Amino acid sequence: MHLTTDSTATATATATTTTESPIRSEGKIAFIGGGNMAQALIGGLLAQQFNPADIIVSEPVEALHATLRQLGVQVTTDNQQAITDAAVVILAVKPQVMAEVLMPLREQFKNQLIISIAAGVTISTLSRLLGDYPRIVRAMPNTPALIQTGATGLYATTAVDTADRTLATNILQAAGLVLWVEQEQQLDAVTAVSGSGPAYFFYLMEAMIQAGQDLGLTEAQARALTLQTALGAAKMAVSSPHAPDQLRKNVTSPNGTTQAAIETMDTAHVNVHIQQALQAAATRSAELAIALASK
Repeated sequence: MHLTTDSTATATATATTTTESPIRSEGKIAFIGGGNMAQALIGGLLAQQFNPADIIVSEPVEALHATLRQLGVQVTTDNQQAITDAAVVILAVKPQVMAEVLMPLREQFKNQLIISIAAGVTISTLSRLLGDYPRIVRAMPNTPALIQTGATGLYATTAVDTADRTLATNILQAAGLVLWVEQEQQLDAVTAVSGSGPAYFFYLMEAMIQAGQDLGLTEAQARALTLQTALGAAKMAVSSPHAPDQLRKNVTSPNGTTQAAIETMDTAHVNVHIQQALQAAATRSAELAIALASK
């Protein structure tokens, strides 16, 4: 598998220090759907000094409107109105309702770049729903985008030119790391590694916090130590020239406490189980894509 990362992408998104946004769009950016992930991307765009007046969100849930308006963006319940003056349309709705959302709009898209962040909805499915519309980028973000530290995999066909790819990169990069894959099926792997990935780390944190309590710490103590250790380990992995296996070896003294823990995990084949878990996630991602394509 070959993955390419944008040369300016970093593991964390940083706000520009200039007053002019690096994101160039010839019209508005429209969001169809204004939930958590849409709000994360909007927050990233605003951190990059993108003009909130050039963002419009179509969201049917009235309860979300106040939150969205606090960001300074335009809010509507009319999808057609949202895309009318848009140069970029970001589809941020649940996969199960994608057909219902797009079918009424299939004659309305003219020359907009479409970016879909809906899991499992392939470009061929999106294009079919929109009457063979070609200008589509598919993205797989993850929830740390909510604090601009996300990771997003992108894919597009050759119908999407370099300028559109750069624009999509800049928009998604506002929420964290961005990388492009060469084949759409590789987004199943992206889903398994980073899309679902935060849950794996949370799962490990849960186990460590419980173990700390079992060993005599309070819940607050175990939680504080676990979260700070996770944060520190992640920062070391990002900043170090060494691979994670070397960093692990650096901590593991012969016949020491860490070696005792690692040997226990090796005996339980934890590494194998993690690989099997990611394979299961990738397989499920592919199954969902097939199911959604048949609707």
